[in-house]
Amino acid sequence: MQTVAIIGGGPASLALASFLDPELFDVTIFERNKSLGRKFLVAGKGGFNLTHAEAIEEFVSRYTPDWFLKDALMGFSNADLISWLKDIGIPTFVGSSMRVFPERGIKPIEVLKAIVSVLKTNGVKFQFKHLWTGWGNEGALLFNTDVPIKSDFHVFALGGGSWKVTGSDGGWLKYFNSIGVNTVPFIPSNCAYKINWPRDFATTNEGRPLKNITITCDARSQKGEVVITKFGLEGNAIYALSPQVQYNFTRINKAEIYMDLKPIFTEQEVLRRLNTSKAKKATDVLRKDLKMSAAQINLLKAHISKEDFLSHPALATRIKKLPLTVLEAAPLDEAISTTGGIDLGEVNEYYELSRMKNTFCIGEMLDWNAPTGGYLLQASFSMGALLARHLNNERHAIL
Repeated sequence: MQTVAIIGGGPASLALASFLDPELFDVTIFERNKSLGRKFLVAGKGGFNLTHAEAIEEFVSRYTPDWFLKDALMGFSNADLISWLKDIGIPTFVGSSMRVFPERGIKPIEVLKAIVSVLKTNGVKFQFKHLWTGWGNEGALLFNTDVPIKSDFHVFALGGGSWKVTGSDGGWLKYFNSIGVNTVPFIPSNCAYKINWPRDFATTNEGRPLKNITITCDARSQKGEVVITKFGLEGNAIYALSPQVQYNFTRINKAEIYMDLKPIFTEQEVLRRLNTSKAKKATDVLRKDLKMSAAQINLLKAHISKEDFLSHPALATRIKKLPLTVLEAAPLDEAISTTGGIDLGEVNEYYELSRMKNTFCIGEMLDWNAPTGGYLLQASFSMGALLARHLNNERHAIL
């Protein structure tokens, strides 16, 4: 029986350990904390979004880059995850936004316990309070315990660079750099973005949502909603554009986004409604004939001239395409997730490092991006499942 050392106790490693054949592998998870799944549990606060129920072809397109995760997602899809969760005692339901959650009453800790129960049944061992500190002689793993560990396979699932309180701090980058592995600095993703609001606007509208809108950056558009904060904007409609926003930051230190406040109407239809309204005041026209919220109306007033606000053609154009300048991202540790980590060119299709045979990297520690909505967890589970399938098949082929 061959040994597998998994470093990190997050979703990717949990999936890997769940699907490795216990008759072929002796598996041990090394975790720096006192328990598994710290970030997994934090992600469950406010609603535990496990995956998304959209068609798998569309699902794959949500990632940047999408090619990197296609095989993993097709091999262990959102439907497969839902089915597996049901098999281990976690039935799910699809919400109105197509997001998938555990059935009401099932807490995140119960989901984690169900997965850990699978691991225990499979004979997986756990070593807690083991902080990985690099490699020793002949590629042995070094931990803060001063006891080198050598296994047939080493799998790193160390997470990204946000939420340090959970142990996911990205401090491991330096060890990979030391052996010549190319890495990319961590940057925030799925985070709040700064906009310099007029002072009165921020004070009046802080905490108000902008619902049923579309935001565009470069050639990418995202429907959804955002919340106005004193800092700027946060919410799924801006989170999903993180790759485009961050790309513009690297080029010109800012990003131009365009907000469509009425995506259900064409500009011509907006203009028609403005022109045929029986309301006398412009604000009443927007509120009654276009069903715009106070926050949407205030946003328009704060960013266009009085002349344009009173001109129906100019107003219609701005309702459909309101320009806003994004200046910076929230601090790294406040981000829901990060991009950066191990350069994708360093691993093969099974996430094996080209520089170290039988050494793999999975999960958020690789340089890919996903929006919120269950995509992050799904990709981590799918990567773990793909690697498990690869190792199982390879071992069976030898036997």
